[in-house]
Amino acid sequence: MPDSLPRKKPEELRSYRFFGPDDLRSFGHRSRIKQAGINRSEMEGKPVIAILNTWNDFVACHAHFRQRAEEVKRGVWQAGGFPVEIPVMGLSETFMKPTAMSYRNFLAMETEEVLRCHPVDAAVLMGGCDKTVPGLLMGALMVDLPIIFMPGGPMMRGTWQGETIASGSDVWKYWAERGAGNLSCDAWHDLEDHIAPGPGHCMTMGTASTMTSITETLGLTLPGAASIPAMHAAHSRMAARCGERIVEMAWEDLKPSEILSREAFDNAITADMAIGGSTNAIVHLTALAKRAGIDLPLDRFDEISARTPVLANIKPAGEHVMADFFDAGGLPGLLNRIRDLLHLDCPTISGTTLGETLEGAQVFNDDIIRTRDNPVTAQGGTVVLRGNLAPDGAVIKPAAADPELLTHSGPAIVFTDQTDLQNRIHDPALAITKNHVLVMQSGGPLGAPGMPESGMLPIPNYLLEQGVRDMVRLSDARMSGTSYGTCVLHIAPESHVGGPLALVQDGDLIELDVAARRLHLAVEDTELHRRHAAWTAPEPRHSRGYGKLFQDEVTQANEGCDFKFLENDGSTTPEPGIH
Repeated sequence: MPDSLPRKKPEELRSYRFFGPDDLRSFGHRSRIKQAGINRSEMEGKPVIAILNTWNDFVACHAHFRQRAEEVKRGVWQAGGFPVEIPVMGLSETFMKPTAMSYRNFLAMETEEVLRCHPVDAAVLMGGCDKTVPGLLMGALMVDLPIIFMPGGPMMRGTWQGETIASGSDVWKYWAERGAGNLSCDAWHDLEDHIAPGPGHCMTMGTASTMTSITETLGLTLPGAASIPAMHAAHSRMAARCGERIVEMAWEDLKPSEILSREAFDNAITADMAIGGSTNAIVHLTALAKRAGIDLPLDRFDEISARTPVLANIKPAGEHVMADFFDAGGLPGLLNRIRDLLHLDCPTISGTTLGETLEGAQVFNDDIIRTRDNPVTAQGGTVVLRGNLAPDGAVIKPAAADPELLTHSGPAIVFTDQTDLQNRIHDPALAITKNHVLVMQSGGPLGAPGMPESGMLPIPNYLLEQGVRDMVRLSDARMSGTSYGTCVLHIAPESHVGGPLALVQDGDLIELDVAARRLHLAVEDTELHRRHAAWTAPEPRHSRGYGKLFQDEVTQANEGCDFKFLENDGSTTPEPGIH
C-alpha cells in the first residue's frame, strides 16, 4: 500500500465509540467482551472486523466455510485486528423453495442491519452460492464500511465413466438422455454419486462463478480470488490474506463508494460478457448498481455485449470447467487479454488500480482462455431482446444456444405455469414439433413467485427420442447459469402483472431474431387489446409475513428484482445512537 494514504487513529475507529469512552455504556460493552473470555488488551485500539459467514448445513457449496472463517480470523489477528464472526442467512440454490431468489433481498436486509447495528469497523463477506454474492454486497453497499468479498470457489473437477462432468450443465444433458431412453436408471443413480464431488459451488461458468468474477472485476475481492477452486490450498491462503488486507482497509477507511463507479460497472459487464456468464448476472448487476446510486439500463448490457468476444471456453457455453480455467490463468489472464475494453484506472480494494492488478497476468492454455482472433463467439454471451412481447426487455444467451434457432418463427404452445408445464409437456396429444415455441407464463418475480430457475423448459420426451435437443423456449422466469439452450428469459413486464406474455395463446406465431434483438408476437394490435381487456389479474397470494412484503415491494426483472423501499434514494441512514 502507498505510504501516502491517510490512516485513522485508534480513537477515530467506529468501534471506539462503543468501547473507548470512560462511561457507563462503554463499561457494559467491555464487560460483555470480557464475559466471552477476551482480554481487554486483545482488542483495545484495534479495528473490529466482522466476518459475515453464510455457512449452514443446507448450503453444501459452503461446506468449507467454517474452516475458511478461522483462516480469515488468523489473517485479522496477524494484521493487528480483532475478528468477530457473525452468521447470516445462507441461500442454498438447491434446497430453498420456491427459489433462493426470494430471499436474496432478505439477506441484503440482514447484511445491512448486522453491519449497521454492531460495533464493527470493516467486514469480510463470505459467499459463493449464487444469491449469497449479490445479497451480501447489496446490503453492505448501503452501510458503506470497508469490505472485502471472499469468494467460496468452485468445486473440483468431477469425472464419471472416464469423462469430465460438471454439476448443473451435465445434469441437464444426461436428464435429456434419460428422457430419450438412452440412460438407464442405474446409470442415472450412479451419476448422482459423482456430479458434485466436494465443497464449492458449481464448477461451470454458472451464476456463482459469474457473480464472483464480476465482484472481482468490480474491485471488491483480492486479485485472482474468484477463480481459485474451493479445495485448493491457495483458497485457504487467500482467506487469510482477506483477513490481513481488511485490517489495513479499516485503517485507511477504503469504502465501496470510492470503488464502485459507473466505469467499474462497465468493467463488470464486460467481464460478464467475456466469460460467457450467466443470464442471472443482469438482474443482480442491475440491483447492485441501483444500490450504488447508478442507473444501469438493459441497453447498456447489449451495447457492451456487441463489442466483447467470449473468450472463456467453459461449460455451459464451452467445453471445460472452472478448475481448468484456474490452471489456464483464471480471470486475471482473461481480463489481461481484453485490457483495451476495460477502464484500467478503476480502483480496487487491493489499493491499486484494476490495470495494475492485471500486470503480468498470463494465459497458459489458449483453448481454455481463447485469444481475441479465436473467440468462442465473436460477441458477448448475453444479449437483450425487445419487441411487442417484451416491451421492457428479455434476455437470451446465444453462446449456449443452437445457432440454427437464433432466427426462428413458430407457433406457440402455452403453459399457464410450471405445474401446468410439468403435467402436460410430455403428452403426445399436444403434437408438439421441434418448430413449436414453448411458452411458460407465471414464472416471474410475482407470478411464480420469486422468479425461479424454471426457464429451461423441458423438451417433450417423444421429441428427445427423435434426437431433438433444443427448441425455442420463452418465459418470464430465470434459468440456472449452468443451463443451456435457446431460452428467452426475464420477459418484462411479467405475465402476472398483465405483460404481453399473459396474452399469448396456442397457435400464435412468435418470431425470434437474435441478431436484430427482436422478439415479436405476430398478432394484430386490436386483438391484443381485446385480450388484455378480457384478462383478469390474479388474486394476491399472501396476506402477511415475508411473502406479503415480497409481493408488495419487489420490482420487475429489468429493474433488478430489488425491494422498492431498499433502493438507494440518496438519503443517509443515521448511525445508531449508543445509549
